[in-house]
Amino acid sequence: MDETLAIAGRVAIVTGAGNGLGRAESLALARAGARLVLNDLPGDAVQAVADQIAADGGQAVVAAGDVAEWSTGEKLLATALEQYGRLDIVVNNAGVLRDRMVFTMSPEEWDLVIRVHLRGHFVTTRLATAYWREQRNAAGRPVYARIVNTSSEAFLLGSLGQPNYAAAKAGIAALTVTTARSCSRYGVRANAICPRARTAMTAELMGPAPADAVDPLAPEHVAPLVVYLAGPAAETINGEVFVVHGGGGRGDGPAAGTFGVPGFGHARWHVDAGFGGGRARPCFRRPGALGRVPVRGHDRAGLRDDRVP
Repeated sequence: MDETLAIAGRVAIVTGAGNGLGRAESLALARAGARLVLNDLPGDAVQAVADQIAADGGQAVVAAGDVAEWSTGEKLLATALEQYGRLDIVVNNAGVLRDRMVFTMSPEEWDLVIRVHLRGHFVTTRLATAYWREQRNAAGRPVYARIVNTSSEAFLLGSLGQPNYAAAKAGIAALTVTTARSCSRYGVRANAICPRARTAMTAELMGPAPADAVDPLAPEHVAPLVVYLAGPAAETINGEVFVVHGGGGRGDGPAAGTFGVPGFGHARWHVDAGFGGGRARPCFRRPGALGRVPVRGHDRAGLRDDRVP
């Protein structure tokens, strides 16, 4: 594997790891060599993912619990440090739906979705960035730190009947950008994805997968971009929000568009990914025509606010 893509030995927390996107991302990260702490609500699903990773020769432990609970976030960080001695990557994916029109939505339906999505992202981000800041201060130099959050196009398009979900995903995009700007000096690279993927949460919206063809909306097509953003090749990518889905021309890899931090320009990506060993190879292309554009549009490693201690 290209050294710029390898994450062998890195330690990653993945929330919502029991099914769908979280499962696909966990398996892909493990194939790329990461050691994992898997989180989901208690049950057989997340343990089955850990067992599969172990059967494939990888390393994964489960720290189950409600990710919006502070104590669960503390357990995730503690498990990473106790089991592996470090933390390098956080992939936030846990979510829930309670769809209803805004004029009939109950306060409880609003609060639950905001809590799991937005507070869940905050809890892990808060604890991980504090840990990385301490590590940076102790070492006297930036550390290796990656955050990949899960937003949604719902916050851009205003999904019908999803005011709680759309608002939560807008908050996640904002949290990602402000984390990128605030924590870059410590080595943190924070980005978000807006995936189009066929999962249990989106089954009613997207319908059944094609019976006799590659499914362009399979979660496995999203996972390679997550692996890429978690790797050393993404050192200069910070504060970006990607729209990512399968069907990138051949139907066997993700296509990704991105918009960036206001004032820092933006570019569009197309990613051709081979799934063997969790590899992902990025190409930079123009919107529409999918021609190449300069990589400099993504050079944001210097985002920082010197007022932050």
